[in-house]
Amino acid sequence: MKVKSPKPLVASMLCALCVMPSGSQATDMSTQQVQRVVDEAIRPLMARDKIPGMAVGVIVEGKRHVFNYGVASTETIRPVTDHTLFELGSVTKTFTATLSSWAQEQKKLSLSDNVATHLPELRGSPFGTVTLLNLGTHTPGGLPLQVPDDVRNEDQLIDYFKAWRPTDPAGTYRTYSNPGIGTLGLITAKSMGQDFVTLIEQRLFPELGIKNSFIKVPTERGGDYAQGYTKEGKPIRMTDGVLGAEAYGLKSTASDMLRFVEANMQLASIDGQLQSAITNTHTGYFTAGPMTQDLIWEQYPYPVTLKALLEGNAPRMAFNATPVQEIEPPLPPEANAWINKTGSTNGFGAYVAFVPRQRIGIVMLANRNFPIEDRVKVAFAILDSVRHRTAPAPAQ
Repeated sequence: MKVKSPKPLVASMLCALCVMPSGSQATDMSTQQVQRVVDEAIRPLMARDKIPGMAVGVIVEGKRHVFNYGVASTETIRPVTDHTLFELGSVTKTFTATLSSWAQEQKKLSLSDNVATHLPELRGSPFGTVTLLNLGTHTPGGLPLQVPDDVRNEDQLIDYFKAWRPTDPAGTYRTYSNPGIGTLGLITAKSMGQDFVTLIEQRLFPELGIKNSFIKVPTERGGDYAQGYTKEGKPIRMTDGVLGAEAYGLKSTASDMLRFVEANMQLASIDGQLQSAITNTHTGYFTAGPMTQDLIWEQYPYPVTLKALLEGNAPRMAFNATPVQEIEPPLPPEANAWINKTGSTNGFGAYVAFVPRQRIGIVMLANRNFPIEDRVKVAFAILDSVRHRTAPAPAQ
């Protein structure tokens, strides 16, 4: 479907909607200062990358701020609000990792288990010997980025894995993969005795205090689901696929994602066992280029340079095999680290980053797939700015 050019009235409405602060915004000066920093970074970004709408959440000194920009649809001119749902793409993987770590806390599985322990149909196959940790760190030995198009159900997926042959020994190369983390999610659900969607939506989300996030958007929330746009500006939304729910299927709001970031920075009041599971997803298992590969999350020692972040989030890290070095013993969760994850679907772009010790974090959700380089640059600029503005003055 061709996207129509905005008429004069529509264009003026788009301008008026350029920034819509969250309805829960406080009136104190600190919030206004945060908004000024975010506005100065986000407005040029949206204009440059032709992004119709964004929701940006920022945590500064442990306090949350949400700002909404533009429209959820260029056709209806529906503004982005606190309830607008964006596709998270691969940020979904961090929830899958959290669920797996939670299952380990409950003794349902161990990340040191091999795949065949939970999928006995794969005993005797190379894939059956891969560990769950390899699946959660993109190091099983050379899985493809996507599930092959001719795999349409779980039986065909098992057949695919039976025939799979590694290109390298497990734990020697990082090859970013939806089938790997997707299978970890599948195994986790089996170990916990429920289907994956139910576990995420009805067990994990309530424990986290997340109330407006879905794998399957309910009919009554359809009006809150933003329209996505391709890089060429064509309207699009994701379609379901095998392991899609586990790898890229979540839709969420900036507020809910900030709640998840708070939990990751130990700023939320949640069950101790779940908190331990979340924190343990920040354990470092492999070095890959400039970054350390955690359980899906990627981390950098803080302070970090923009150059390192751009290198670690470069397209080649997703599309090419990267040699890794195992960290032995694994690196315990580090509070003074920049921890991040990007996410993309054909019509949406997301980025999440936080530094626990500094109590700063950012969530950027957009209804257009825009360059990851731009996401990282803008997020870095915002967090660097707020950190310096809130840093204690040097002693005289």
